[in-house]
Amino acid sequence: MQMIRITRSLLVAGLGLGLGCGIGIGQTAGQDMKDAGHATKDAAVDTGHATQDAAHDTAHGTRKVYHKTKHVTKKAYHKTAEGTKTAAHRTENAGDALAGKPDQH
Repeated sequence: MQMIRITRSLLVAGLGLGLGCGIGIGQTAGQDMKDAGHATKDAAVDTGHATQDAAHDTAHGTRKVYHKTKHVTKKAYHKTAEGTKTAAHRTENAGDALAGKPDQH
């Protein structure tokens, strides 16, 4: 009889510990799922911020290139206009130079 009581007590204690651990593991799995959800959310937010930063940097670079291109284009236009005028004057005066007359322009 004594042996049955000891066996029964050990069985109850073992079941109690086993069920208690199962509940603890169940709560840990649930917490792991919550943690995974939070980590996913944080990663999505970080990705959104990185995308915004990249878009801002791209827009800034585009504006910078636009202004530089505008400046260089104006400079090239003025040099081309100046060269065209010089060529026109030389062409005008070429006939006079062949005839021995002085430059008029």
